[in-house]
Amino acid sequence: MARTKPSKQLSHTEIDRFMAAAEELHKSIVRPLLSPTCDHYRALRAVHEILLKSVKDITGKDAAFIRWHGTGPAN
Repeated sequence: MARTKPSKQLSHTEIDRFMAAAEELHKSIVRPLLSPTCDHYRALRAVHEILLKSVKDITGKDAAFIRWHGTGPAN
């Protein structure tokens, strides 16, 4: 059995699949209307921050699926 050398980065197809899954996860995180004082809200916020950091680390750009009032993220 021959071993193959692992790739050092994702292919464009894998990045596209990752971005589609990340967008769905983003929607499932931000969709519930929760009180900012509850434990579930804080847990989802922590997961969301990690998701957005991962998107930036993998693509080198901020997540395109994030929109604030339809104008994109505030810088």
